[in-house]
Amino acid sequence: MAFIDYYKILGVDKNASEKDIKGAYRKLARKYHPDLNPNDVEANKKFQQLNEANEVLSNAENRKKYDQYGENWQHSEAYEQARQQQQNQQRSYAGGSGGRGYEYEGFGNDGGGDDFSEFFQSMFGGSMGGARRGGGQAKYRGQDFNAELHLTLQEVVETHKQTLTVNGKNIRITIPAGVENGQTIKIKGHGSPGVNGGPTGDLFITFSVANDPKFKRQGNDLYNTIKLNLYTAVLGGDITADTLTGKVKLKVKPETQNGTKVKLKGKGMPVYKKEGEFGDLYLTYEIELPTNLTNRQKELFEELAKS
Repeated sequence: MAFIDYYKILGVDKNASEKDIKGAYRKLARKYHPDLNPNDVEANKKFQQLNEANEVLSNAENRKKYDQYGENWQHSEAYEQARQQQQNQQRSYAGGSGGRGYEYEGFGNDGGGDDFSEFFQSMFGGSMGGARRGGGQAKYRGQDFNAELHLTLQEVVETHKQTLTVNGKNIRITIPAGVENGQTIKIKGHGSPGVNGGPTGDLFITFSVANDPKFKRQGNDLYNTIKLNLYTAVLGGDITADTLTGKVKLKVKPETQNGTKVKLKGKGMPVYKKEGEFGDLYLTYEIELPTNLTNRQKELFEELAKS
């Protein structure tokens, strides 16, 4: 029978720590667990291999023996005979109880020898007991769900509620004002149910905030360009400008130049989860030149140019 590389099965190197081995086992066992892969023969086989690898590498004594003999495991028979004699002596001192076997904490099997390969049974003498702490099945956390929610810039100006359908269930969530494009929030306990009484996974929602046709967002600040006719730019006057929450009146100074920027304090985006705090709105004036001038208007411009 062929040598089995338990390190390769768990995807760790030979210098892996006990913590690394435990983490790798839990991650893969969760992926290939029969409860999540019903009627999947390959997944079930992989799950048994993972249990076997964990049975060996998560126990210091077993791992030492495995590392010592490796591919030369056939020559471990003499060592095993000596170890068996020592175990028998220890059991006789304990009144012949036979001990309760090796305990481990994980996803494993029921301890039956049929769940272990011939290589394992030849090298380690069977299932080594395979008992569990507490005698129950391992509990582990359910899978997380991920969803994407599309919003307009106008929709994130105020805190509001929306109903999402995730995995066939309607979930009503509160969307805080000021969320940004690409931001992710966690809704605890709305993922997949846990296995064997383990905790439920969580729901992670990523917000996709569409670009606005008027306003460009940079953090909490907004930017917009508004057109200004030549006469108002030269003489000054009052204009009306749009914000995300309505219109405001502005006073334009005489002789305003093209490209002039003005700041409207507190007219930007609400700051995420900071009630009453807002960014600013920056407006850039774009001066429009008049078209379709009458002869009289042209004459006036000519007189102005000569002066």
